[in-house]
Amino acid sequence: MSSQAATVERTPRSVRAARAGLLATVFVVAACGLVYELALITLGSYLVGNTATQASIVLAVMVFAMGLGALAAKPLQRRPALAFAVVELALAVLGGFSVLILYAAFAWTSLYNLPLVVIAFAIGLLVGAEIPLLMELLQRIRTQAAGSAVADLNAADYLGGLIGGLAFPFVLLPVFGQIQGALLVGAVNAVAGIVLVFTVFRPDLSKAGRQLLAVAAGGIALLLAVAFVYTDRFEVAARQALYADPIVYSEDTPYQQIVLTESAGPFGDQDFRLYLNGDLQFSSVDEYRYHEALVHPVMDGPREDVLVLGGGDALAVREILRYDDVESVTLVDLDPAVTELARSFDDLVELNGGALSDPRVEAVNEDAFTWLREHSGEFDTIVVDMPDPDATETAKLYSVEFYAMAAAHLNETGRMVVQGGSPYFAPKTYWTIAATLEEAGYEPAPYQVSVPSFGDWGFLAVGADGAAPELSLDETVGDFRSLTPELLEAAQVFPPDRARMDMRPSTLMHPVILDQVQSEWRNY
Repeated sequence: MSSQAATVERTPRSVRAARAGLLATVFVVAACGLVYELALITLGSYLVGNTATQASIVLAVMVFAMGLGALAAKPLQRRPALAFAVVELALAVLGGFSVLILYAAFAWTSLYNLPLVVIAFAIGLLVGAEIPLLMELLQRIRTQAAGSAVADLNAADYLGGLIGGLAFPFVLLPVFGQIQGALLVGAVNAVAGIVLVFTVFRPDLSKAGRQLLAVAAGGIALLLAVAFVYTDRFEVAARQALYADPIVYSEDTPYQQIVLTESAGPFGDQDFRLYLNGDLQFSSVDEYRYHEALVHPVMDGPREDVLVLGGGDALAVREILRYDDVESVTLVDLDPAVTELARSFDDLVELNGGALSDPRVEAVNEDAFTWLREHSGEFDTIVVDMPDPDATETAKLYSVEFYAMAAAHLNETGRMVVQGGSPYFAPKTYWTIAATLEEAGYEPAPYQVSVPSFGDWGFLAVGADGAAPELSLDETVGDFRSLTPELLEAAQVFPPDRARMDMRPSTLMHPVILDQVQSEWRNY
């Protein structure tokens, strides 16, 4: 059956209305397709880290599959209306449930990348079939030159991509979250396809075809609605499967997933833990070992004005406030949800001693990299307490450029300390941070301590004059729970099997640290 023979007789007004309806459908399905891509990329960056790798996998697989989908649509053009409706219903199910399926695979199995590739490929295959089918349907409304038809479809398609790309981060993600957002878009996808076919191309469908599509659409709508309603229960069960201890608080913010767990510690005490995107940030049982080692060796000197980059839980701030001569502490942490927890969540407030309520403390919720670029001022001490550089977003916070900007905010006698990960489990990463600090113009003083919940953990201190600072403790501040001058001296000695490694510095344009931390922790 030729395109011309299948054309339904229409008045000029009905032709214009039909074309407008079809192009509006192109707009909607294009927006839905881009949302599916962004949802898969975002989920991978939350669960696995390394946004660049996740984006590359999803985009490469989907673009490849779209090409195959366009070829696979050729035989479907004999019955384009029915084929298009089936494609949209399939996309509604697969795209709508994609995030839920992948989250379940991550939570209850050891798989993630394989299901990701399969789902990205299947969505790409279906998305690729859309344009050829829509082109055929457009020609059945009114035959026009191929170039003109392609221009019309591309214009609607690209505009839909723009709206979908903006709607995902600014509406769907903050309002509905990842799972419900994908389910909602799946429903929109189904409605757009069915409405177009049943209103504009109804004569092209047989009675049996209309009935089957109606039943399928109703079943899919019910399935999506049930999943939407029970999303919260599913998320609770999936999250709990990821953590050994009971979850007492969880929240998905625009920046990360925050989880707090609580259980009995090894000696019957409370073990209260904070996780960001699944990575342990502290255990209340031994966090003092980490934060004492991070803060106090660089606080024995001028310390009136202190800058803390990261550390939104305020545990490092708690240690800083032990010094009565500290006049101001500026805490810069990206996520306001974390600093709000530090102010209001009872267990965390008890642990940090209400540090953010101290009048000397100012908490700023901004990206640390941007804040350093846009603000002037010098500090006596800078404490860099960032999450590990296992994602694209955090890799820049371990770059030559970042350290150069941070150290530029030190006064002439100032000192800065950086948490460097584990010299034992991730030695390449640790010594890359050392090399990066050197490239920024500062000789680091490396040291490590034992934190049972983490293992051996390393830090690097630098001085404003570029020379490695001598590390010491001001014992007049009171007793330390884990440090003595003798232990601090020993902490600066690394055994032969963890000796300094010759590594290349990490920069914004070549963030080598990202791949290293991913591979080292994965091997461990």
